[in-house]
Amino acid sequence: MVDQNEPGTDFSLRSTFFHNHAATIAQLFSRLRRRSPLTFRSIVNSHSSATPVRTDANDASHALTWRDALWLGVIVVIGINLRPLLTSISPLMTTIRAATGLSFYGASLLTSLPVVAMGIGAFGAGALTRSIGETRGVALGLLAIALACGARWMAASGGTLLLTAALAGVGVAAIQALLPAVMKQRFHARVPLAMGVFSAAIMGGGGLGARLSPWVSATMGSWHAGLAVWAIPALGALLCWLDLNRGPLHGPAAQRAPADAVTFPLWRKRRAWTLGLYFGIVNGGYTTLVAWLPAFYQQRGVSVADSGSLLASMTVFQAASALLLPLAAAPFRDRRPWLVLGLSAQFAGLLGLVLWPDAAPLVWVGVAGAGLGGTFSLTLVTAMDHSADHRVAGRLVAFTQGVGFILAAVAPVLAGIARGWSGGFGAAWITLAASVVAMIAVSFLFSPRSYGEWN
Repeated sequence: MVDQNEPGTDFSLRSTFFHNHAATIAQLFSRLRRRSPLTFRSIVNSHSSATPVRTDANDASHALTWRDALWLGVIVVIGINLRPLLTSISPLMTTIRAATGLSFYGASLLTSLPVVAMGIGAFGAGALTRSIGETRGVALGLLAIALACGARWMAASGGTLLLTAALAGVGVAAIQALLPAVMKQRFHARVPLAMGVFSAAIMGGGGLGARLSPWVSATMGSWHAGLAVWAIPALGALLCWLDLNRGPLHGPAAQRAPADAVTFPLWRKRRAWTLGLYFGIVNGGYTTLVAWLPAFYQQRGVSVADSGSLLASMTVFQAASALLLPLAAAPFRDRRPWLVLGLSAQFAGLLGLVLWPDAAPLVWVGVAGAGLGGTFSLTLVTAMDHSADHRVAGRLVAFTQGVGFILAAVAPVLAGIARGWSGGFGAAWITLAASVVAMIAVSFLFSPRSYGEWN
């Protein structure tokens, strides 16, 4: 008698079963293909993750594993480090200008220069991936942030601060350009969840920078300490990332697109430029508010600490919306109504800053922050919707951020120049509100029907 518990017997039984039924299985598969060729092609070679695929639906219905939760935790730790280099500057701007002699234009570069570096660095994401890979690229980005923030402890001039801002911006660019492709591959059926968590962590880190840096500065008696303290969490995130990637990447593999779909030039694609301009104009509101919202309220008699708390409160609403809006939009193929919702909230907040800035400042910055955070993350989700292949989606997201961040970097500089000429920020808020109205109109171009045709 044959022992059914022996491994060799089990393999033999499976082989016999497959051999006896192979012809039947092949016949059924052939009938399925003839009966629904469109469905077959969409599963094997889909160009849009927005198209419902049965395998994705089944994957999305499964509970997250402990490994998934660990990945999301590390993504949060990394995301927290991507904005304090910007938001820690703003509440201390008056002190920094007095110590370094920076003009309003020079001070605005402390926010704009990292954003420009984010944009330029995003265009090099493809070369970085080919040369050292996504894992090492993210690690180098975290190391650059840690070095830049640590160097601010000894920064004695405005020029040195600008150099640290550029270095940190390059590090952020590497992470923001490479990590979405990793998330697309790791969480192929849960892209809105992963991107929402990542974006919420980015916004939450911005809030921590605005809130903790003034406190550290006051406690240590040095504005240098308030800026340099962010080297510590960056090093912590680097260690977590390296430890997480010691083993092989586990999880469902992303669907592969044809080889030629991975190499086509994005700069020739109208949709890629549209997404980049959209992302840049929308985030021009974020960079401008981060740079000048505390100064705006300090001009109206609010203390440094309270103005920093107001900016921190705005980022709390940003973080919540960055997580919740993509999750709310996840069941729907069409992201446009949710994009319009986020932009409408941003417009309402800016309108309040223009007309009634002292009546309910927390309400206005909260509503504007919710619109900014939700639109930020949902725009990146929409970009990734355009391809089911993580390599194509990663390149499109990198291009979107490259164009977008360069454009967003211009906004706070223009606002600083306008402030120097007019003595106030009213013109800047009005210009931002008008640009939001224009982007509401652009949102209607992102029809899901166009996802499979853009490339």
